[in-house]
Amino acid sequence: MAPSVAELKGEELPNPIAGLKSKLSYPFYYPYFDVNEKFPPTQLFEHIDAGVNADPAKPNLLTPNTTTRNISPYIGTEITGVQISQLGKEGLDELALFAAERKVLLFRDQDFKDIGPERQIAIARHFGPIQRHPTSGNVKGYPEFHVVYRDPEHDEFREYRGRDQVSGVSWHSDISYEKQPPSTTFFFILDQPGVGGDTLFLSQVEAYRRLSPEFQKRLEGLRAVHSAVYQAEFSERRGGPVRREPVETEHPLVRKHPVTGEKALYVNQGFTRRIVGFKKEESDLILNFLFDHIAKGADFQIRAVYAPGTVVVWDNRVTAHSATVDFENTILRHAVRLTPQAEVPIPA
Repeated sequence: MAPSVAELKGEELPNPIAGLKSKLSYPFYYPYFDVNEKFPPTQLFEHIDAGVNADPAKPNLLTPNTTTRNISPYIGTEITGVQISQLGKEGLDELALFAAERKVLLFRDQDFKDIGPERQIAIARHFGPIQRHPTSGNVKGYPEFHVVYRDPEHDEFREYRGRDQVSGVSWHSDISYEKQPPSTTFFFILDQPGVGGDTLFLSQVEAYRRLSPEFQKRLEGLRAVHSAVYQAEFSERRGGPVRREPVETEHPLVRKHPVTGEKALYVNQGFTRRIVGFKKEESDLILNFLFDHIAKGADFQIRAVYAPGTVVVWDNRVTAHSATVDFENTILRHAVRLTPQAEVPIPA
């Protein structure tokens, strides 16, 4: 019998935190940084969303043994009684559709973190080529994994957002600077605080719907620049890798989902820098309004609470999210993301 992933040793830990090795439940997924690791520029590819072929009734996903609970009318559903690891092609197609419809799915009591890296990657790859992150920690030999890690000696998130910030909330849509940003995204916790360390999610579809019809029409057709430059410069400053030259990409300010047809805002404070064709003051005025609108939209936001065995699946095209760093930095938090890329954003 193959060893459990929890028994895999992974990359040897650096000396400053060697004492933490015994505390990691899954040392195999310890973040690996190699400044000599380089990736070629991302190439465009044809993408057909997995949800296109899904049965709307979702008989393979929502079986008689499956229980669902909506967290909010607009976003978020908690699911028990089904294992992602046991879904076939039809079930995964239905998962893509359900994630698009409900935006965020919280699967409880999953064996996903113990099925091994090859199987984890194969499942995520059903939804598109997996993005290899240009700066974050990955797993040695498995650049598909984006490792989220925080311990008493390593608090990259706090450094990235700035130590003089009043709040740790930082809304973003993952790697929206890519020419083909992600869709159905997987995130699973390996070690977590007893309380806290949750993730905030919001519906960009509902955020768009709350705007007046006239303002919606004004936004449609506009394009904004999403930039990877700051992320790359931050990694370089701290001696980290820049595996791919940073890109800046124009995307529609309002995009349409290829399966549901829903319109959604596609702006986020993490990566959206300016509106094309506008002067700086004009662009800042609109973007700051939208950032503020999104941040204050508590009635179309949820807080995803983790428990052992939770896997969160969300559609990055129609959501934004933020970590909540509400636990002491003496506490270990270790998680992994798999980020399949999708189509070039479709203008609304």
